[in-house]
Amino acid sequence: MFIDECTIKATAGDGGRGCSSFRREKYEPMGGPNGGDGGRGGDVVLVGDENANNLIDFKYKPHWKGERGEHGMGKDRNGREGKPAELHMPLGTIVTDQETGRVVAEVLEKGQRIVLCQGGNGGWGNTHFKSSTNRAPRRSNPGELGESGTYRLVLKSIADVGLVGFPNAGKSSLTQRITKARPRTAAYPFTTLHPQIGVIDFPENYDRLLLADVPGLIEGASDNRGLGHRFLRHIERCSLLMFLIDMAGVDGREPGDDYQTLLDELGTYSAALLDKPRLVVANKMDLPEAADHLVNFSNQHAVEVLPISCETADGLETLKSTLLTKVRAMPAESPSGT
Repeated sequence: MFIDECTIKATAGDGGRGCSSFRREKYEPMGGPNGGDGGRGGDVVLVGDENANNLIDFKYKPHWKGERGEHGMGKDRNGREGKPAELHMPLGTIVTDQETGRVVAEVLEKGQRIVLCQGGNGGWGNTHFKSSTNRAPRRSNPGELGESGTYRLVLKSIADVGLVGFPNAGKSSLTQRITKARPRTAAYPFTTLHPQIGVIDFPENYDRLLLADVPGLIEGASDNRGLGHRFLRHIERCSLLMFLIDMAGVDGREPGDDYQTLLDELGTYSAALLDKPRLVVANKMDLPEAADHLVNFSNQHAVEVLPISCETADGLETLKSTLLTKVRAMPAESPSGT
């Protein structure tokens, strides 16, 4: 199951109470105060984890709480700090305060640590209140309460290349061919029901690219039709958009119209997507109708088209090297936009 939205309740640990005590030892009839401080409560911490790919852990465990700090003790012994609650988040997770609607955190890097809720400070023991005029204070402080809140988690996958196309264009087949991901393939639409993240390896260069295969878009996806509208957010952070077009025109489709529809849907969802670099890939070139359709497509759209066939593997190595060249030639950008 793929979960890319959920709500959690986070509560940091309360601070421990300070202790009010006095020395009770032999030969110390006038022992002074020796109450220790309470320990600090445990934080709720977000941790970037590249091995996590969705939010399913938080869908079925929505409540997270840091440990309470230990209370102070006599003999000037301070309480132990509470253990933090660590939430291992997939990269690309946006955390929004449910009450205010404000974005409070974005998890973008491996190992990144963000304190979502701070634990309460521990209370002072009575040792802190000793003075020249008050040599036997009986005052100590309670621990402070930890922060808490309800938060909305939304995942926007971080990938180098975003793969978009109509159902049955061959996206899953292409993902299987050039990455180690193994999405389901079948001869009917919507075999892919959630985004697939695959790794394109380049052993000769000791390099790799991340490919996000977004479930098939249809006309009206930006208006909540089909499946694609739920997952368009997953290509917002991609450096390059790869449009996979069924150039054979299976099921009577027109490749040129398909490409224009994809552009329209992306632009309706977010105009910024149309400003991203793009690569058009013509699939199913092994079929006899594809050559004529490619000529018509080139006359209709003045874009560079890379012909391939997932069935015969023709053009796949050229595609991989082209993707690497284009992505690595782009200037580095901060992925902090939402």
